[in-house]
Amino acid sequence: MAQKVLVTGGGGYIGSHCVVELIETGYHPVVVDNFSNAVRGVGDVPESLRRIEEFLDTNIEFHELDLLDKPGLERIFKKHKFCAVMHFAGLKAVGESVEQPLRYYRVNLTGSINLLEVMQAHGVHNVVFSSSATVYGDPQKLPIDENHPVGGCTNPYGKTKYFIEEMIKDHCKAEKDWNAVLLRYFNPIGAHVSGQIGEDPQGIPNNLLPYVAQVAVGRRKHLNVFGNDYNTIDGTGVRDYIHVVDLAKGHIAALRKLEENCGCKVYNLGTGTGYSVLQMVKAMEKASGRQISYQIAPRRSGDVASCYADPQLAEKELGWKAQFGLERMCNMTSCWDSTFHCKACGQSVA
Repeated sequence: MAQKVLVTGGGGYIGSHCVVELIETGYHPVVVDNFSNAVRGVGDVPESLRRIEEFLDTNIEFHELDLLDKPGLERIFKKHKFCAVMHFAGLKAVGESVEQPLRYYRVNLTGSINLLEVMQAHGVHNVVFSSSATVYGDPQKLPIDENHPVGGCTNPYGKTKYFIEEMIKDHCKAEKDWNAVLLRYFNPIGAHVSGQIGEDPQGIPNNLLPYVAQVAVGRRKHLNVFGNDYNTIDGTGVRDYIHVVDLAKGHIAALRKLEENCGCKVYNLGTGTGYSVLQMVKAMEKASGRQISYQIAPRRSGDVASCYADPQLAEKELGWKAQFGLERMCNMTSCWDSTFHCKACGQSVA
């Protein structure tokens, strides 16, 4: 019988791609999501999961649940015997976190505490946590390796990731039978090769690539480039962009690491190469065959000038390395249109 993995936030962008990889590698995912970042589809399930069921010809168990609902979480753990938890659920927009810090602390921290307490009560001692490179704050050196100081976060979103990391580390020290892998993502982009699932932000996109894609297809008039006076190649912010399928495969590698009774481990998931906003705009223009209009806007609170990974530790200890290059990432982003239209085949998949 396939091992069961609880996936919190499994209807969202990264979580849904990890659900695909879990199924394809023989695990049995059980998904909980509160539709904070997931699009509601037919039958009150996330649209992403409905599509996965179609193109993988499978059934996915889904529960609409907020992690603040601890009794509801208890009911799911009583029903299933999980080998591990993949924890993606949480609010995730940097700018919004600056405007609504208490909401971010309440949702992200309290939800995670509830999850860890219920896991402990039901004897589930393995967790893969969706962390972020924002825990590094304004980088003191580049590229960033896992020994770089953490905690000097420039926004409340990053602080919640840092605090949750610290909670998990402390719990693993106190409970020697616990194992955790904390994955510090850089900037996920792209869509699944099926053309069926990708990033579909509700409302105005907070991340660069979905916004650029919407400008390319005419859904938005122009891109706001927040700052062109950073100390970078062209004055715009530099980031390490990693394809979401590469990221999802990193989670499978992390899950297998847990089977080694690894204790608490931390890994960067990135490519090791940084690209500026304007470089990404040019790459997306090439991929889409369309001009992308942009305007320079003031710097955004909480942003840093440059941030890119040293991913060598993940390659050494997890056997994982990003496979997608920039051109392929942009081509696949261009194919995926968040109106649920696959431009590669020219057919609506709504």
